Amino acid sequence: MVDRNVNISNTVKIDTIDTGARQIMYTLEYHGYPTYIVGGCVRDLLLGKTPHDWDITTKAKPQEVADIAIKSGWKVIQNVGNSFGVMIVSLAGQSYEVATFRSECYGEDSHRPSQVAYSEKLEDDVSRRDFTVNAMAIDKDGTLYDFFNGKEDLKNKTLRTVGSAISQFNEDALRLFRACRFLAQLGFTADQSLIAGISSALCRVSGLSLERVRIEVNKILVAPYASRGLDLLVRSGLGNSSCRVKENGKYIKIPILPELSHLVELPQMKQFHKYDVWNHTLVAVDAAPRNLITRWATLLHDVGKGLPGIREINENRITDHGHDLKGSCIAKEILTRWRMPKQLIHHVTWIVKEHMRFHYFAHHKEANVKKWIRQMAQNKLFFSSKEMIEAIRELTDVCKADIVGCGYDTIDLIGHEQFGQYMISLAKRMPITTRELHYGTDVPQILSPYVAEGMQRILQRVQNGQLKNEEVFIKEAAIRFRRRKEHA
Repeated sequence: MVDRNVNISNTVKIDTIDTGARQIMYTLEYHGYPTYIVGGCVRDLLLGKTPHDWDITTKAKPQEVADIAIKSGWKVIQNVGNSFGVMIVSLAGQSYEVATFRSECYGEDSHRPSQVAYSEKLEDDVSRRDFTVNAMAIDKDGTLYDFFNGKEDLKNKTLRTVGSAISQFNEDALRLFRACRFLAQLGFTADQSLIAGISSALCRVSGLSLERVRIEVNKILVAPYASRGLDLLVRSGLGNSSCRVKENGKYIKIPILPELSHLVELPQMKQFHKYDVWNHTLVAVDAAPRNLITRWATLLHDVGKGLPGIREINENRITDHGHDLKGSCIAKEILTRWRMPKQLIHHVTWIVKEHMRFHYFAHHKEANVKKWIRQMAQNKLFFSSKEMIEAIRELTDVCKADIVGCGYDTIDLIGHEQFGQYMISLAKRMPITTRELHYGTDVPQILSPYVAEGMQRILQRVQNGQLKNEEVFIKEAAIRFRRRKEHA
């Protein structure tokens, strides 16, 4: 039985619903249990997108779902019914989450409910969901059930909580980050009551795990409208809060992104920048390729601006000399405390450090690019030429996004792209390790017993441009090196 206050409409074509999800709904309905697809998959269907996951809610209890699944030849791959009323079943290699109608009560935990109670009503189940656009359900016939005007909010591109935003966020503080993520993924605008409700729950963020916060923020960063989520995160004060991580039996406080707050309304020279530093950063982030390295690097590329010792104002001229080096240090500190992968930390901090040099070199043909590439190779900043080339591509993308972020229509990205390609062409000819030298199997025999020393000397000569990285020249160099060692 469905509450009569619900908006019911036949707006979804049944053939747009996943075959396996339809089979589960038909089967459970056949056994007398009302069943619906619910949540994000419904939202995506109404937006004309193909859902990645299909969540199903039903009146059937977990054991009843399991019994029917086994009888139907489905594989039950996870049973967490005792805790949350959820079964994971698999049909034809596809997994589906089947959850019993339920209501939830929250306590001290910042994310997990303290009590879960099974329900007889669909309305109870959708009432516990976070946002109206995620609180709609569809039955096996394609009929839409909308208790909270989620379809209208979807049409108006508005993100609104189910019920009181204050209650929603205080119950589950992770919803604060999910709000930012949905703005970033959907390109929606936050309802004013949602924005107003954030401050009341900031104290609850301290109970969230770093792992969960990191997942949400990373999703925000690679989303199509990342700027919308990031802007809410920073302006609401959410970025100034802290989560936690447990190490050696103790919780450690982890600040989220307080380093970004000073960028808001931080002025720049109008001659070069249309926006303040924060809005410049947001525009640049949206312009950067949607991967974690380039998005993190773009987000943090100007984080060093405006700080004491960096910002100077002389005769109304604003400068931030050294913000690239300072920003690189800040980026390393942020990403390290976030327990990000080492390669990501290395690439992001290198990009932030070098982005101003790239801009300079791209505009000054007399600059010694070969020397820069050679220094990168000899200092072993990267494990291989392949990784160095990858980093240069990322640096090029971030610097192009940086130009877009200036906000003027007369931007020219072609020069930066061409310079980046030139750097890559040089990097392809610049070996970083002896493994990248082109030599035959006889070279180690020629150099023996001075193989390691000889190969390093040959590598240095190739890097310095004194020797071509070709088999015939490497062999000749090996012979000369061996002769010198024997006559030393």
